[in-house]
Amino acid sequence: MKKSTIWLLILVMTLTFAGLLYLQITYMENIVKMRNEQFSEAVKRSLYEVSSSLQQDETKRYLEEDIEENQKRLLTFEQGRNNLTGLSSTQQRLSLLSPDGTISNLSYNEQTSTIIKEPVISGREDQDNNPLTKTYRGMQEILKGQYLYQKGLLESVILKILNTASNHPIMERIDPKKVENYLRSEFQNNGLNIPFQFAITSRSGKILYNTPEYTPEEDSEIFSQVIFPNDPLNKLNYLKVYFPTKQDYILSSVRFMIPSFAFTLILLITFLFTIIIAFRQKRLTEMKNDFINNMTHEFKTPISTISLAAQMLKDPAVAKSPQMFQHISGVINDETKRLRFQVEKVLQMSMFERQKTMMKLTTVDANDLVTSVMSTFKLKVEKFGGTIDADLDTKDALIMVDEMHFTNVIFNLLDNAVKYAREDVPLELMIRTLVDGDKVEISVQDNGIGIKKEDLKKIFDKFYRVSTGNLHNVKGFGLGLAYVYKIVKDLKGSIRAESELGVGTKFIITLPLIKNK
Repeated sequence: MKKSTIWLLILVMTLTFAGLLYLQITYMENIVKMRNEQFSEAVKRSLYEVSSSLQQDETKRYLEEDIEENQKRLLTFEQGRNNLTGLSSTQQRLSLLSPDGTISNLSYNEQTSTIIKEPVISGREDQDNNPLTKTYRGMQEILKGQYLYQKGLLESVILKILNTASNHPIMERIDPKKVENYLRSEFQNNGLNIPFQFAITSRSGKILYNTPEYTPEEDSEIFSQVIFPNDPLNKLNYLKVYFPTKQDYILSSVRFMIPSFAFTLILLITFLFTIIIAFRQKRLTEMKNDFINNMTHEFKTPISTISLAAQMLKDPAVAKSPQMFQHISGVINDETKRLRFQVEKVLQMSMFERQKTMMKLTTVDANDLVTSVMSTFKLKVEKFGGTIDADLDTKDALIMVDEMHFTNVIFNLLDNAVKYAREDVPLELMIRTLVDGDKVEISVQDNGIGIKKEDLKKIFDKFYRVSTGNLHNVKGFGLGLAYVYKIVKDLKGSIRAESELGVGTKFIITLPLIKNK
């Protein structure tokens, strides 16, 4: 797949996911906003009903008190009048004022439960002696009297409330327990069955009463309602309500969106992971193609040399010259070794497909192993005009390794140093061993061309080869350092590289120390 096609797919899928997430987030925000508005409206409606109920309770209380006072005064007045007129104690009289200004006297007999209308005190007598008319007019007079009595009573109560109620402390006018019951009832009627706390405050904000748990945070929304709106402005009191779990209640309405949002994120992560894998596979394919090209070139050269040498051996003149025969035999032997070495490198590829390399672990002294490798590699370094030296720790540096594989690890590091040596500077190699606590450090340092910082993180990747610009004399498959990294990891060790461009590179291997018993 072309890189442009991959980027086009990334763009389309990114826009699609961005649009989908935007729609989901917008929908959730709208639901939360609508839920907030509904919540606020329900709370305000409930608080208004509570305020109305408190006003009705106060009106009822004053009305009962006024009725009780009027009844006491009326009873006292009638008892005094009855004593003067000689009426029976079981008979009560009531005077009613009619709209036309006349006064009607009504007598109520408690024993017979009858109302007797006495003559109207107006200076004139009723001329109509019809019993039906008298009864009708009597009932009218009674109803008028009751109406006027109740009207006067209510006006008296209203005036009393307006003039004297606000002078009393708010805590004498309301019962906090009753307020809490009213709030709970109204909230439940409006579908708000959640915990709440409330307080009663003055106009200045002073708390006159509050529930023990009333501790609203600074950013919490507090709903407020005037308790008695008809009070003077300077004597107004407020009922304030706070809902500790309001946010959870609001968010509960969008919980059904959370799985959808989570699935969308999972799809997005999966898509990103797929894109990363696609790019990695594309890079791996490119590296494999480079590997095949390098492998073809690496195999082609020794095969051609061996083929040419074999043809020369057929020449009778070569057989007559022992020196020429020996030289051609040496070339064949060298190229065969070179070909076998390249084949072994290719076979190392199979190791990277396994979970763990099969090893024969033995305890060896790192100093002895390094000395053995140096003696073998010294001729190759001197061939290129370089030097190799060692700084070995005097202590026993015992490590548990597969001797063959670990020897190859050191050889690969030294071989890389030779490949990437600077042409104008003699090669200098230094191998050091150091025992540090329960660890053994083995470092291989050179003065070669160095590695860029951006390449330093990738040098242990399979098939990765550091670019050498216009230099084409460095051949390989990009497997050497990947092989080194895998072997060291399988030996429960670690490896890192330190490099500076134009100065050189240093590889440091750390392995567990095996202590003598």
